[in-house]
Amino acid sequence: MLTEATTPPLDLLLTGGTVVDPSQGLRAKKEVGLAQGRVVLVEDMIPRARARRVIDCSGLLVTPGLVDLHVHVYEGASHYGIEVDSTCLATGATTVLDLGSAGAWTFSGFRRSVIDVAQTRVYALLNLSTTGMVSPVVGELEDIRNVDNALSARVVRANRDVVKGIKLRMSRPLVGSNGAEALRLGRELCDELGVPLMIHPGNTEVSITEILEHLVAGDVLTHAYHGNEDGTLDENGKVRSEVRAAADRGVLFDVGHGRGSFSWDVAERALAQGFVANTISSDLHVYNLHGPVFDLATTVMKFVYLGLSFEEALARATVYSARAMGVADEVGGLRLGMAADVVAWELQEGTFTFYDSGDVERTARQRLQPRVIVKGGQVVQA
Repeated sequence: MLTEATTPPLDLLLTGGTVVDPSQGLRAKKEVGLAQGRVVLVEDMIPRARARRVIDCSGLLVTPGLVDLHVHVYEGASHYGIEVDSTCLATGATTVLDLGSAGAWTFSGFRRSVIDVAQTRVYALLNLSTTGMVSPVVGELEDIRNVDNALSARVVRANRDVVKGIKLRMSRPLVGSNGAEALRLGRELCDELGVPLMIHPGNTEVSITEILEHLVAGDVLTHAYHGNEDGTLDENGKVRSEVRAAADRGVLFDVGHGRGSFSWDVAERALAQGFVANTISSDLHVYNLHGPVFDLATTVMKFVYLGLSFEEALARATVYSARAMGVADEVGGLRLGMAADVVAWELQEGTFTFYDSGDVERTARQRLQPRVIVKGGQVVQA
């Protein structure tokens, strides 16, 4: 246990804010001391003289850095790619998971040009297709020869520190008539490696029933509230029994807002029936960066608008996402010894227009704006 005698001099002290950390069930006026890139103190009062730098967070909500389970940040190679630090980190997402922008043939470039040099903490799922998400015209699995499980397994094993699983996009324009075979190969690869499989569903020749039959505990179905055919809701607007059964056996459901994968109507119906996605993610990429998504914080506040408490929504974009990623001992909370990733937010009151993926407007009364961003103990914004 850290004591005053064993705690190193503080590099940074955040004072005056209300700490909200769902990983500890904590919401209270606290001060947060950071040293050597770690959280070392969370106390009612910490002497200012102990810190090299003090930032006043009075009137702000102090939370763990957001953890975005679904982004596309292979800028310069994938047509979806955005620059990660200026889009994710600058808006409060200190840790992100890139979902399949790179495949086995393109991952080394992604690691060198993004993962290893970004200030944001970047993890990845490897695309089942060896090409990754390169072309806006040709689907990565329209030609099943793009699957090479032996090569993909070697890449995952060589990059275990950052690769957390496999991504498979199953929509018709992306997989053509190869959906069933791609699903079989994806399951086979994940079973061999002992890693999760994440599926992008909707508008596919393979039914959601069959997709869910291939998923096991720890796997993820993203785009949980899309408004396309064969989604979470059946033709009568009820949450499918197969969806509930999958959730009961530990399959995770992720929001993955995106440009075409979030419907107010679907979300409201599902939430009214008690079906709440495990994780809230943005699916941020070049086609939605300037709307309707903007950033993960905006997506979180859409779910506050829909009726979740702030703590419930925040948990799904911090600790729950970190657990799904397998990194909850490092990020997603402000427990002692965790990475010093902290954001202080202004919870603004007013009239704010939010949009779903169909550009349907809703008027909310609150939004989040980051005022202080700290990643790994380094001040990004203050």
